[in-house]
Amino acid sequence: MKSSYVIRDSFRRATPIVFGYVPVAIAFGILSKTIGLSLLETTLISLIVYSGAAQFMFLNLLIVGVGPIEIIVTTFLINFRHFLMSVSLASKLNSTNKRWFPLLAFGVTDETFAVVSSIPGKIEKERLIIIEIIAYLSWQAGTVIGFIAGNIIPAALTISMSVGLYGLFIALLMPQIKKSYRLGILAVISGLLNGFLLKIDLLPQGWSIIISVLISSLLGVYFIDRNEELDYE
Repeated sequence: MKSSYVIRDSFRRATPIVFGYVPVAIAFGILSKTIGLSLLETTLISLIVYSGAAQFMFLNLLIVGVGPIEIIVTTFLINFRHFLMSVSLASKLNSTNKRWFPLLAFGVTDETFAVVSSIPGKIEKERLIIIEIIAYLSWQAGTVIGFIAGNIIPAALTISMSVGLYGLFIALLMPQIKKSYRLGILAVISGLLNGFLLKIDLLPQGWSIIISVLISSLLGVYFIDRNEELDYE
């Protein structure tokens, strides 16, 4: 009886994640098709990386011709917060064999973390696994649908989707700026610094954004009010 309740409750809690993931994943699939990636390449990115912000950044870095090492480092920096989220969720689990931790940690995203964190008290690993699997499959399904849609919609529309990449980042940033003007200042500083480093052209391709992210992150440690509640995407 308890097992049945856990399954039903997990599906109920994961449903909002599905509605949020599928449209964004579709956009990723369409953009991947637009820049010339194959269905296999697009699917593997979603299967392995499984991070919306990192995947869209990956496409942007590919467009500007950044090398693989720079892409890996940038992705690592963007996803570093997942280490902290995984540790936090591990403390909420009932007694669980640690061999499960790597698998459970892979499925942690901002959305699954938010949903699971809202559950009072300790949780069963089965509940976390079900929520993560539903979220993961919805992201993969949206990616494939988006890529296929890229073959159907007019070429002019798919080309314009590349502009949507920048619109997505703005959409992710603006709600946080409304909560903290300091975050907006850091975003401006990071953008100006990246532009300056690109202008002087002293660093290898792709390292300007890495340096900008590192410096703005370090500034944020001292500049952002820790009492402000920010919903990082």
